Amino acid sequence: MRLLLVEDDSLLGDGIRAGLEQGGNTVDWVRDGVAADLALRDGAYDAAILDLNLPRRDGLRVLRDLRERGDEVPVLILTARDTVSDRVTGLDTGADDYLVKPFDLDELSARLRALVRRRAGRATPLLTHGSLVLDPAARTVTAAGQAVDLAPKEFAILLTLLENAGRVVSRGRLEESLYGWDEGVESNAIEVHIHHLRRKLGRDLIRTVRGVGYLVDRRDG
Repeated sequence: MRLLLVEDDSLLGDGIRAGLEQGGNTVDWVRDGVAADLALRDGAYDAAILDLNLPRRDGLRVLRDLRERGDEVPVLILTARDTVSDRVTGLDTGADDYLVKPFDLDELSARLRALVRRRAGRATPLLTHGSLVLDPAARTVTAAGQAVDLAPKEFAILLTLLENAGRVVSRGRLEESLYGWDEGVESNAIEVHIHHLRRKLGRDLIRTVRGVGYLVDRRDG
């Protein structure tokens, strides 16, 4: 997942980002409400983690503006405001989930996966394509029952393509899902990862749509 983390506490933000990146996610981190609003307007995120007590602009205002312009990106509020009225206000303003500090990083990761899964309309956490099975939580891939060893960015590309089966995913969208603001992207990086995936999973799984992007055909089971 490509995630936006909005947290003004440097120590906590650094820990959250490190933990989520260790789990294979790409994380962009901003520390105030104005920067959060700009990032949400410009970035393509799978989900956002939003603190409420932010400098320059309150998190609820950021959330309200996001929903008023029709952006449906899943938002998980992560805050020390723990009263029932706080949770009700956050959810009614447009949040999809609410987690109170202190929290467990594994629970945060699981809640984010659930938000993204629900947005994609999937009931099951597993992604299947014929004999291919991808487990986002365990970060495993099997083909015909045999484990397939994928590098982290290969896994991320395969996950994005399977989540969008039947739709062409542009090279730019794949780059956005793999690389954060502070990561350099080599010009042929996506092509190299696709080549490795085809070598490990078969050349017919991922089709190149010339001039547009890459496609995994939709398939039931």
